[in-house]
Order: sequence, then structure tokens, then C-alpha cells
Amino acid sequence: MLVNALVQAPLDGRDPLTSSFSASYAGVVAFIAVATEGSFARAGDRLGIGRSAVSRSVQKLEGQLGTRLFLRTTRATSLTREGERFFEHCRPGVERILQALEEMRDLREGPPRGLLRIGATPGFGRKVVAPLLRPFRARFPGVALELLLDERDADLVTGRVDVAFREGVLDDSQVIAKQLIPMRRLVCASPAYARRHGLPQSIEDLARHACINRRLPNGRLCRWDFKRDGRAADAAPSADLVFNDPELVLHAVLAGDGLAQLPAYQASEPLRAGTLVACLEAFSPDDGGHYLCYLSREQLPKRIRAFVDFMSAQVRALDLDCCARPQVERTAPTVDVAA
Repeated sequence: MLVNALVQAPLDGRDPLTSSFSASYAGVVAFIAVATEGSFARAGDRLGIGRSAVSRSVQKLEGQLGTRLFLRTTRATSLTREGERFFEHCRPGVERILQALEEMRDLREGPPRGLLRIGATPGFGRKVVAPLLRPFRARFPGVALELLLDERDADLVTGRVDVAFREGVLDDSQVIAKQLIPMRRLVCASPAYARRHGLPQSIEDLARHACINRRLPNGRLCRWDFKRDGRAADAAPSADLVFNDPELVLHAVLAGDGLAQLPAYQASEPLRAGTLVACLEAFSPDDGGHYLCYLSREQLPKRIRAFVDFMSAQVRALDLDCCARPQVERTAPTVDVAA
């Protein structure tokens, strides 16, 4: 363990660099673990040492720094103001040391292994990511997986997420974003709905149709993106049904309850099967993308590299951007909007 591997040198009044090394890396690592876990016992479990060893390391560090880092009660452990400031300064350096040791251990000990935490939106996570986890585990049995579904973008730092699937247009310079497939969005309906009501021929026609929309985590309704005359446009059609889950939106469209703008990965199979038809394709917006994101590192742990390479190949092979229009759409009657 890192606590046992880092050597402590005695304070001897030499130059500042020597003194900083002698300020006990073991104490810093123990401090970081307690601050992160919120308890000395859990910190000991994480570091693979006893609670008393963690406490001694932290006490020695407090003595060397001449300040108290934690407020301890029988029920809780919290950082002092000085501890909070020290934590913010120390954490990046310790994380780099842990990363270096982890990478060297990976190089020495063979195939990828360890825990991999994955973030994805519920729709893409259920439809695309989850079915691929079993074949990934079959190829890399030493890697444990945790899939976290959330409409909000997974935070790769504070959320301790190793890789995240994100959608749209990304401009986050703090992460590496590898595009997997384009992100097309299509307004879709069931063939039964198209036979009864026709299909819209323009964005304005949406006001004449029953629409189904999605409530976003911020409480707002999802706006529908389009492109008209070469310029981006959007619309907020009045919705007869609203859900906060993309699967429920799809089920309502398949049931013939109305129109919805769906991502191509969700609509591709029903379009091929003829259980959905697409419309307003002349107004389809510019593609964003589905991205696989991870923190910028010069050397990735083997488990992350294996997952990125595996998912990149597998997702691209799924043909999720199929937008072929079945015959039922071409023969569906349309509504005379001038009537």
C-alpha cells in the first residue's frame, strides 16, 4: 500500500524541499483518505490498514504542520477550515501518485483489472451500454463494472466516474471526448397515428398534432432541434404527454399517442421494423454526437483503455444511426394544412 511504500525522513532544518519530503507522505495519504471517506475507520479500509494506524499518521502530520486538520466527535469527523484548505492543495498531488502506482501495477501484473465506474444517460445507458457490459466482462473478467444512469452529465472528478457517455456538442476542455457515432434526432410517429392524422410537413404543422415531450432534470421541457434554411432552429410544441424518462416517451409513440423527437439510436430498430415512421427529415438538425469521455491522462489505466477500445468498436458496429424510411411512411396519408 501507498502508506507503507512512502518513506518518511526526519525533520532536520535543511532546505525547504527536504523539509517538505519529511512532512510525512504517509500522513498526507491518510489525511486525504479520511477527508474523502469521512471516517477514520473507512479510510483504514480503503488503505488496507487499521484505524489506529490512520489516526497515528494524521496526528503526526498535524504535529508537523502545527495545526488541527479534523474536528472529531463520537459521531462524526469533519475538516477544520485549515483542513479544508490543506485538502484542496494536497489532493491533486496525491491522486497523481496513486495514478502512477496504479499504472505501474497494471504494467507489472498483466491483464486489466479493478473497478470501473461508468456514467451514461438512462436512454443511451439502457439501450446501448448495458447490453455490451456482459461481453466486455467475458473478455476482461478482472474488471468490475458499475454503471450509473443519470440525465445530468456525470462528473468525472467529484463523481469518481472513470468514463462517461455524453451526448450533443461538447466543449469541455478538461476531458478527452472520443466520438462514437453521430447523434441524429428524428420526429417519429407510429404507422397507426400516421394513418389517422397524417404527418407534419413543416415545423409549424407540429401545432396541429399531438406531441409527446420529455421533462429535463432542470425542470424544463426538452426543446426540439431543427435546421431551416441552413440555420439552427428549435421549437417547443405543446405536449399532450410529458415524461421524464426517454423509454416512456418511446413507448407512448409506439402506442400511437402522438409524435416525439427521438434520438436515432432509440428509433433505429423500430424504423427498420416498420413500427415507427419518420417525418420532417428535411429539417433534421446538424448532428451532435455520442461521445465516450475520460479525464485527460498521458497514460490510462489498462481497464479504462480496454473499455474505451472495446466500446468504440462495438457501438460503431451496432448501426444505430439507421434512418431508412419504411414503405408505410411513404404511403401514409397527409393532412391538407390549408383545409
